[in-house]
Amino acid sequence: MGIMNWLRSNDDARTDRQEPEQVTEAIDRVMALNPRLGMVQRCRERLAPAVAASLRYATGLVASLPAPHEASARTWASDLYMRAFFARPEDLTGRISRSEELRVYFEQNPDSEHAYAVLGMAMTERRVLGVALEGNAVRRDVAQTTVCFGDHRVRICGRSESELRREIVRRVIDQLALTGLAKLAKDRRDALDKGRALLKTRLLLLQREGTGMRSVCGGGASVAREELVQLQAQIDDNSRRLGDLRVPTDALERQLDGVCQVLMEPGKHVHLTKKKIRLDRMNVVQTKDSVQAADELEFHIAHIPTRPPQVRAISLVRFARAELLPGGLLLDQAMREL
Repeated sequence: MGIMNWLRSNDDARTDRQEPEQVTEAIDRVMALNPRLGMVQRCRERLAPAVAASLRYATGLVASLPAPHEASARTWASDLYMRAFFARPEDLTGRISRSEELRVYFEQNPDSEHAYAVLGMAMTERRVLGVALEGNAVRRDVAQTTVCFGDHRVRICGRSESELRREIVRRVIDQLALTGLAKLAKDRRDALDKGRALLKTRLLLLQREGTGMRSVCGGGASVAREELVQLQAQIDDNSRRLGDLRVPTDALERQLDGVCQVLMEPGKHVHLTKKKIRLDRMNVVQTKDSVQAADELEFHIAHIPTRPPQVRAISLVRFARAELLPGGLLLDQAMREL
C-alpha cells in the first residue's frame, strides 16, 4: 500500500465507528506498561482524551515519513538515499542482514518475499580536509564537511507498508507511556521509596526489552531471543510486586494525572525533524553556489527522550528475502572485520 492509500485509510480510522477501537487498544498498551494506573477509579475514561490526542499526533508524525526505499544491492547505484547511507552495495546487504529481528521475521513468515522495515542510523557531520575543484584547478587540503551514517539497525518489520506504519504509531504511544513512567519514578512526592524503586526497575527492564521508539530507531543493542524470555519474566515479577504495594489514593490520582499530561502534549516528548543537505556522491556537503555535482536530500531525524536522549536518522525500507545473507557468511564477514 502506498502512502496516499495509508493516509486515506487513516482518514477512515478517524470515523466514530473505528476511532474507539484505536483508542481502546492504545489505552490497553499504556496500562500494560504501568499496571498501577488500573487502580484509579475511571482510569480508562480519564485516559481516553489524552490517548486520542497522542494517536492523532502519532498518526500525523508517521504520515510525514516518505514511502519506503528499495534496500537492494541491485538498486543501490540508482537510489540517492541508499548511496548516502551505505558506501558500497555489499555494505547495504551485509549490515541489514545482521538484524536478528529481520531474520526472525523471515523465519516466521515463510511466504513473505519482502519485509518492510525501519532503518535507524547514527548521522554524523565531520569537518575534514579534502580535495576540491575550483575552476580548472584542483585544490588540496580544502576544509569540507562530510555526512557519515553508521550503526545501521533494523529492529521492527512488517508485511506491508501500512502494517509497518501502524506499528510505528503503536511504538510512539508506548514511548509516551514510558516517558510518563520515567516522570513517576522521579516523583519525590511518592511516600513509598520502594514504589519508586520498582518503577525505576520497570522502566529499565522495558527499555532493555526494546519497548517504545528505541526499537523503531535502532538505538542500543539488539536483545537475543533467550534474553527476551528472561526479561519478560522479570517484567511479570515487577508487575506482581507493584500490584502488592499499598499506595495512597491521592498518589495514584497524581500518577494518572502525570501520565495524562504527557499524553496530552506528545510533541514535547517525541518528534521528528527534517534536514535538507546538498551532497555529492562522496557525501561531501556542497553549497548552493558550488560547481560540484550534488543532489539535495532530505533526511528525517527522530528525537527520543531516553537517558541520554537519542537522535537517530530513520528511513522506511523494503528488503527482499533473496538479499538476506546466510548466517555463515555473516560470521565470516565479522571475522574478517576483526
